[in-house]
Amino acid sequence: MKRLFISMAITCMAMTATAQGSIQKLEQEARDLIAQMTLKEKFSQLMNTTPGIKRLGIEPYDWWNEGLHGVGRNGRATVFPQPIGLGATFHPELVRQIGDAIAMEARAKYGIARKNGNYARYTGLTFWSPNINILRDPRWGRCLETWGEDPFLTGTMGTAFVKGMQGDDPVYLKVAACAKHLAVHSGPESTRHSANVVPSLRDLWETYLPAFRMLIQDGKVEAVMSSYNRVYSDAASASKFLLTDVVRKKWGFQGHIVSDCGAVEDIWKGHKIVKTPAEACAIAIKAGLNIECGSTFEALKDALKQGLVTEADIDNALVPLMLTRLKLGIIHPDPACPYNNVDPAVIGSPEHIALALQAATESMVLLKNNGALPIDKNIHTLYVTGAGAADAFWLMGNYFGLSDRYSTYLQGIVGKVSAGTAVNYRPGVLENSPALNSTNWAVGDATGAEKTIIVMGNNGNLEGEEGEAIDSECGDRKDLRIPESQMNFLRQICAKKKQGVIVVLTGGSPMDIREICDIVDAVVLAWYPGQEGGYALANLLFGDANFSGSLPVTFPADGDKLPDFEDYSMQNRTYKYMTDNIFYPFGYGLHYGRLQYQNLQVKADKKKGAHLTLTISNPTNREITEVVQAYVSAPGAGTTAPLQQLAAFQRLSLAPGASREVVFDIAPQQLMTVGNDGESRLTRGEYTFTVGNAAPSPRSQELDVNALTAKAKL
Repeated sequence: MKRLFISMAITCMAMTATAQGSIQKLEQEARDLIAQMTLKEKFSQLMNTTPGIKRLGIEPYDWWNEGLHGVGRNGRATVFPQPIGLGATFHPELVRQIGDAIAMEARAKYGIARKNGNYARYTGLTFWSPNINILRDPRWGRCLETWGEDPFLTGTMGTAFVKGMQGDDPVYLKVAACAKHLAVHSGPESTRHSANVVPSLRDLWETYLPAFRMLIQDGKVEAVMSSYNRVYSDAASASKFLLTDVVRKKWGFQGHIVSDCGAVEDIWKGHKIVKTPAEACAIAIKAGLNIECGSTFEALKDALKQGLVTEADIDNALVPLMLTRLKLGIIHPDPACPYNNVDPAVIGSPEHIALALQAATESMVLLKNNGALPIDKNIHTLYVTGAGAADAFWLMGNYFGLSDRYSTYLQGIVGKVSAGTAVNYRPGVLENSPALNSTNWAVGDATGAEKTIIVMGNNGNLEGEEGEAIDSECGDRKDLRIPESQMNFLRQICAKKKQGVIVVLTGGSPMDIREICDIVDAVVLAWYPGQEGGYALANLLFGDANFSGSLPVTFPADGDKLPDFEDYSMQNRTYKYMTDNIFYPFGYGLHYGRLQYQNLQVKADKKKGAHLTLTISNPTNREITEVVQAYVSAPGAGTTAPLQQLAAFQRLSLAPGASREVVFDIAPQQLMTVGNDGESRLTRGEYTFTVGNAAPSPRSQELDVNALTAKAKL
């Protein structure tokens, strides 16, 4: 056995050495290509839309591609749930599989496009995904693109996504993923081109940067995108501190760094740090930026003439870019690249459809159920209504591709009930404006049915990036309230129908749902579930599947009590620092049935970390899948440390009557506290470990969530 292990180790070392040699060979090839370029050609390769260089065998290429939850903006593709919904699955392996599916479809589409001579934007293999910014404020229009409010969850899910996207070949990339937006993003969309963000060092290293470190060091992500804002008075796209000192030197990043689109222009035009485009280009290149999304880098020739940059600076910026394209095998035909000939049949394949359905099913969260669910398929009368019930746009979110099959919520419901059930439908309400008819027949029809399902909430017209959402503050929401038109419609129905009302909420961020939960029997949060959303919802509503999603973000009770949107301090934000104003806690989610937690034991050691064990049982007659969460409260919790922080989680399924021991091994790094100087240390004293199915809080106790607590000294 010892010889076997030695043999395996030698084999692994040989494979690593071979891979390293291959990468070094590609890097030398990149340098050789650059050495043959004219200055004009070099400049042309530093912007996202790059022309071909025929004499060097380099084809035209546009670096701008989107793959947030499926190949985006490029025609037919499998459309998965938005990342905020995928975050609710707490299922890294599922996310890895989704990343792989996206990459395989991208490869197939790339091959077809190139055969057709199509070099247009969104047809390439460098994907500006995932977005790993922290959902620090629910009013932000881009919450739906994130994995939630917790850095550990975000880093874990984002790393899984990157590994699926990029593949596991030691040399070649399936596609190139990108961690964005570095850093301290998620403020108001209206000020992002001019805002200067000055977080405390503790907040920077505890909240805003950990996910980036995980994707770089654990995920080996190929690209990083800088953000629009300034950080400590330096534009993020020209911050030597972020791009060189932290990303490259501290974390060992080897890939390329791209600006957000138009962010280099912001350096001189929005932030007014310098006076000319040439100066903006120079400080960005010298800070460590490799490629610009935009065209301001056309001024690099002026920067060179003025002595602001050297040709060596240009060459150094180009090397990682050429290397990425060589690792993708796309500068010239490379027979060694294993991803060259993906069958187009993979696009929207049955396997990917099944994966999208699984993801949508696992993402949906049951927030309330007074016995209205599951619905009997043989119900006599059922009414479906709401602005989003039959509109495929309410499934999509943003940065989406297009599927040739969408299951709206209405479609899924109608396909699930008995053929003898009388199902009727009217939208009944507009998304954000009063109804035009003086008589709304939907109210009476909904009142007369045994059960009424109302699909309401937000869509891509109400929240999104700057320029996307038309009924918003540059994409942000003014508050957490659901549009009054929709609320009035619900009130009219509930005034006449006292039971049997089920609300399906759509959206990508927390909403004020206190009144909704007070007047209806069941509330389901569907997020933006992608193309299979209707089928997934129907499986859950009628009991063919059990709810297993958990909130990746806290739902505040009152949005008016949130800290100022432009205040980037984490005080009173997220489950880690909120002491009140919590309506539904981070990690919360109901099922059909309830598990039992027993006998939590903990052993802790400053070198080995913490070892937790407990027993979980399923006393019901249904299989239950639950996200079991382990939280740590360090000495000084609530003052010098967070109230609690997620340190580990497991998604597990238990058959009826089954029990199992659950083990958590928490690394010492997860027990450390970030000090005011930004350094992480293991604090001596008593630690509190809580294992349950929601973050610890007084509100969690009110909701009677599962929770066991044990203490240990370090």
